[in-house]
Amino acid sequence: MGEDLNRQRVLNFLDVYYAGGIEGALDRCSDDVAFLANAPIDILPHMGQHRGKAALRQMWTTIHERYSDMRYEAPIVVTQGDRVAAQLRVFLRKRNNARVVQFDVAVFYTLRDGKITEIREIIDTFDLVQQVLERDVAAALTGHDIVQANSQRQR
Repeated sequence: MGEDLNRQRVLNFLDVYYAGGIEGALDRCSDDVAFLANAPIDILPHMGQHRGKAALRQMWTTIHERYSDMRYEAPIVVTQGDRVAAQLRVFLRKRNNARVVQFDVAVFYTLRDGKITEIREIIDTFDLVQQVLERDVAAALTGHDIVQANSQRQR
């Protein structure tokens, strides 16, 4: 029974958050909530490590300012006691040019007294960075884009 309730609490949190309800999402978190998503924060400054509702509010506000039409699918949600793991497929529309960014993320939630105390995300940040920057990062890192540009100029 408690596991089903925690599963539903996380799904309710996700529904509220992706509908744009930052305050409603924060209401479902403890005051000392901790967030961690390993990512290159120079490119994705809203990722990284954050603690407390004020820090999450700021991070989530940044995300909502950059993206609209946010939605998710949760094909897998597994609960064990006060821990909930979810595989999410996330869709975000960039406000500056309406392009859609989509990615998979594994999210691990810890709950205490019915509130989320920890959110830990694992994302393929390489793919996410390519979508956000709208360029082939692998080509840039290997120099293939430079080689192709030079060969096209020589023609």
